[in-house]
Amino acid sequence: MQIIATMMNTTNMAIASTNKGKIIDEKCLSCFKKTYQKLFIKFKVSDTEKLAFFVFYHETILNSGYLSPPEIQQKLNKRFCEIIGIHDPFFYEKEENNKIALALYLQWKPLVKNSVDSFNLALRLAIAGNIMDYGANHEFDIFETIQNVVNSNFAIDNTLLFKESISAANTILYLGDNAGEIVFDKLFIETCLQNKTVYFAVRGNPILNDVTLKDAEDVGMNEVARIISNGNGVPSTLINKCNYDFKKIYKSADLIISKGQGNLEGLINENDLRIFFLLMVKCEVIAELLGIKKENFVVYNQIKK
Repeated sequence: MQIIATMMNTTNMAIASTNKGKIIDEKCLSCFKKTYQKLFIKFKVSDTEKLAFFVFYHETILNSGYLSPPEIQQKLNKRFCEIIGIHDPFFYEKEENNKIALALYLQWKPLVKNSVDSFNLALRLAIAGNIMDYGANHEFDIFETIQNVVNSNFAIDNTLLFKESISAANTILYLGDNAGEIVFDKLFIETCLQNKTVYFAVRGNPILNDVTLKDAEDVGMNEVARIISNGNGVPSTLINKCNYDFKKIYKSADLIISKGQGNLEGLINENDLRIFFLLMVKCEVIAELLGIKKENFVVYNQIKK
């Protein structure tokens, strides 16, 4: 519909030309659009429903103030689900990604166990799993990514400090990101975090293909960690929006492992030296934030970049 295209262009131009407190990057708007255009096709959304969504999209973006991209995404996702009457639009993708990752888990677990440096290999596989993201990527190849990360240097490499921090920690909070990816997190936890008290945090409600309690239980995460919910449906970790139980564990943890771009967006301004960010950089916004290139791999602690 021409009216929808016009509305989208008007919204983008308004954001690009205003200085009224907007922090949303125009590149993020493009990412939002791609996500919902794909979902329109998947769910055969009618023109009337599309128009209803884009009216909301237009108003949300123009009135976003100092909301972060994950907070805006939460609002858009909630309204989209209301319009189409589906609670979890990525339910089947999450189940499929978990199945694919579990098959790879069976293949890689003995290789990790028998590796000369099992820590390094398990860490690289955990970071490779971060490609399984329908928020930043609409198509991805986990098999190719595994080969790339296994054979690549990290653009930011605080691996030694990370390993030392794990050794010194007793209680570790592991912030999950996406379904599928969590299987590689499980492999890392059982390989590298033995004899530690590990809490694995999931989203409180479905959002994109981010991990929920069901997703974590489906892959047996409870076998290697205590699964907790952060009580919120933002595709990130925003401390002030999380529930009391999560905040209590967050405050008491000796070490925090943050997976993915969304969690980094929510936590990087906390300047918390307990946090190690593990991720594959999948967009220009995060690449610019970290001063590296898109598709680079990162083990990052703010003590030393």
